[in-house]
Amino acid sequence: MQVDAAVADAHRREWASVLAATVRVTRDLDLAEECVQDAYARALRAWSSGGVPARPGAWLTTVATRRAVDLLRREATWRRSLPLLVEPSEEPAADRLDVPEIRDDRLRLIFTCCHPTLSTDAQVALTLRLLCGLSTVEVARAFLVSEPTMAARITRAKKKIATARIPYRVPPANELPERVAAVVSVVHLLYTTGHTSPTGTRLVREDLVERSLDLARMLRALLPYDAEVAGLLALILLSDARRHTRVDEAGRLVLLADQDRARWDRGAIGEGLALVRESLRSRPPGRFPLMAAIAAVHAEAPDWVATDWTELVGLYDLLVAGWPSPVVALNRAVAVGFADGPEAGLRVLDSLACEPQLAGYSYRAAARADMLRRLGRVDEARVSYEEALLLTENETERAFLADRLAGLAHLSTGSA
Repeated sequence: MQVDAAVADAHRREWASVLAATVRVTRDLDLAEECVQDAYARALRAWSSGGVPARPGAWLTTVATRRAVDLLRREATWRRSLPLLVEPSEEPAADRLDVPEIRDDRLRLIFTCCHPTLSTDAQVALTLRLLCGLSTVEVARAFLVSEPTMAARITRAKKKIATARIPYRVPPANELPERVAAVVSVVHLLYTTGHTSPTGTRLVREDLVERSLDLARMLRALLPYDAEVAGLLALILLSDARRHTRVDEAGRLVLLADQDRARWDRGAIGEGLALVRESLRSRPPGRFPLMAAIAAVHAEAPDWVATDWTELVGLYDLLVAGWPSPVVALNRAVAVGFADGPEAGLRVLDSLACEPQLAGYSYRAAARADMLRRLGRVDEARVSYEEALLLTENETERAFLADRLAGLAHLSTGSA
C-alpha cells in the first residue's frame, strides 16, 4: 500500500479515536487538533522510510499525545489548562502515554461536544468536525449553509467549551436524557453524510457509515430503554441493509425501484424491524422511531410496486407534525407523488418553493425533474435536471442525473 493511501485510510478510520485520546491529555480542543494534524504529517515522512505500522491508530495516538505533552511541558501551560475539560475526580498525568479505551474516549468527546450550553446546531457541527474528522466544507454541506458560516459556528462552539469549562466526561445517569437528543442527531447526520457523500466519486463513505453504526450501538448499550436511540439504530440498520445494491458493478447509481432486494441484508433488516416495534411503543412516537418506521415500510415491501405509499404519506404527516423540517416536507412530497400521482406530488413540492433551506438543495430540483419527466413535460424537466446538476457535487449522482437528462431527448423524439 502506498504511504499516502495508508495515511488517508488512517485518517478516515482512526481520526476519531486519535483525537479523542489526545483531548484526554491536552484538555484543549484546538491544541489536540494541532497535535493530531502534526501526527498525520509525521506519518507521511516516517512511514515512507520505516513502513506502515501494524497498528496505525496506536502509532498516531502515541505521536499525537507525546507531541501534546511536549508542548504542555515546554510552554508551562499544563496547570493553566487543567480547568478546561477536566473530569471531576480525575487528575491528568503528564507522563501517561498509554492508548485509552477507544469507545469510552469517543463517548467522552461526543458528550463534551453535545453539552447543553451549546446550541443544537453547534453541537452537531462540532462533533462532526472533531469526532468524525469531516472538513468544514463537508459539515457546511451537510447543514446546507456556506463554509464561512459553518467555520464561524465551529469556532464559537470551541470557545464556548473553553470559557464554560465544560467537563470531558460521559455525564451521570441523571443528566443523560437531556443530552441524548443532540447526540442522536449527531450520529444520524454522520450516517446521512456517509450514506450519500456530499462530494467525491463514491456514493457511499463506508467509513462514516460504519462509524455511525458503531456509535449508535454504543448509545444503545448506554441507554437500552431510550426509544429515540432504538429508533436511530433501527433507521441505520434498515437503510444500510441496501448499501451493496445502491450502485451497480460499474459504479452507477441504482434507484430503490430497481435494486435487487434479494441482496439486501436480511439480518440487519430483522434486527431493525424488531427495534422499530420496540421504539414505537413509546407514545407519542418520536422523530427517529417514525423515520425508522418509514424505512421499515420500504424494507418489508417485496418489490417496488408493492410499496405502501399511502402508509408512507401517513407516517410523513406524523413526522412533519412533530418535527417540522423543509427536508422532511420534501420527502413527503415525493411520497405523495407515488401515492397519488406526479401531478399531486408536484403541487405539494411547488408549495415548498419559498423555503430558503431548499433553495440550493439538489434533491428538490431532482425530485421536481422526475415528476415533470413522468408527466411528459420534457422542457420543464430538462431545466430542473440542469439545476440539479449544478447543485450536485457527488460524481455518482451527477452521472445519474446526466443520464436522465440525456434520456429526455428520446422522450421528446418519441412524443414528436
